[in-house]
Order: sequence, then C-alpha cells, then structure tokens
Amino acid sequence: MHELERASGDLIEVARFSRMRAGAPLPGDWQGWGLHSGKRRTEYRLVDTPGGTVLEAHADQAATGLYRRVRADTHRVPLLEWDWRVDRLIPGADLSIGAREDAAARLVVSFHGDAQALDFQQRTMLRLARAFAGEPLPYAMLIYVWSNRLPVETALPSPQIERIRMIVVESGGARLGRWLHYRRNLVEDYRRAFGEEPGDVVAIGVLTDADNTGQSARALYGDITLRAP
Repeated sequence: MHELERASGDLIEVARFSRMRAGAPLPGDWQGWGLHSGKRRTEYRLVDTPGGTVLEAHADQAATGLYRRVRADTHRVPLLEWDWRVDRLIPGADLSIGAREDAAARLVVSFHGDAQALDFQQRTMLRLARAFAGEPLPYAMLIYVWSNRLPVETALPSPQIERIRMIVVESGGARLGRWLHYRRNLVEDYRRAFGEEPGDVVAIGVLTDADNTGQSARALYGDITLRAP
C-alpha cells in the first residue's frame, strides 16, 4: 500500500458526513476494517437527522470498523474534534475484560512508527493480530471510547493487544440520547498512553461493536476534524 503525503493546512477534514447525502454510498476512501476476521459486520450508513446527515453504526453481535486513511503531522495538528450520540449502553459490556470488551461508540486513531523498535512480545502480538484480522495493524492505536462504568480519563490497554490503548471520554448513562462534542490533544494523550512521542496519524475511523456480549449497539457519528491549536 502506497504511503500518503502529509495533509497540509491547519484544518484537516477527516469526515464531513454533514455534507453527504443520506442514503448515498459512503465515499470510496472509507474502508471497512476487520472484514476478514470472521466476525459479523457492523452496518454503517449515512442517515438524515434534524441536525443534518450523520453516520449511523448498528452492530448486532457484530464487530467491524470503518476508517479513512489520512497522513497528518500529529504535532502540527494535534487537536482531534468529533461528535457522537449514543442512546443506550450495552448490557454486560466491560472494557477491562476481553470476553466482554464491547462499546457502543469508539473513535479510533492509528499512528505510524517503527515496529522493529518494539520488543519481541509486542511484535509477536501485532503479527498474531494481523493473522486474525486478515490485515496489518498500525504501530499504535488510540481509541476514545464510551464505557459503561470506568471513570472518564481512564487510560487502559486493550485486553487483546498492548499497542492499542483506550481512553474513556464518556461513562455511564447520564448523557445518553444527546449529541456530544469532544476535543482531544493527541500529543498529550499519546504521551500519557504510551510514554513516548507520537508519529504521524495515518488513519482515523469509528467502531461500534457488540460481539463479545452477544448484544446489539447503535451509535451516530458526526463530523471528524484535525486542527492546529
């Protein structure tokens, strides 16, 4: 796969779902992830809401993601902004337990890096993950997630892959049913999660999954941008 050139400018529009037409196919540069894992596929489609067009995700015992490749200098455009809405939590989901690690809403950021700099165990885990998913994993991933119970700002590794770190940005049911806006500093969050400087952002996507609990989940995702401070 060819390398993308770094995007220029102080504002990078990763996703402008609001400018798309409800019911239309997703743009060709949005791709599915985990389609060869053997898991049921989460359904993603553009839908109309009173506030405009958004991306709807519906997972019925499913767990596949949707992402767009983008190359950006994380230190130049460190601010990640997005909106989402969740109407119900997933009963029994627990991000700290692999057998119950589901979430109605996740915003996934992938980073470039030198995989050879990782220790043997970490490289082995990335190879195993690639074999399972049927596609390579990036050097590192940050996942912003809505948790059932973990406190906001909790940072924890994925139960399956140590190079995937989750940061809880919403927890519990107090703000269900509302459109919520987030702004995160990727450099600060990456340093906290991995203890090192981040490389370039190479992809951003969404993931709604409910396979481990055997439940269903639905989320609405709004526009996603990267911007300079």
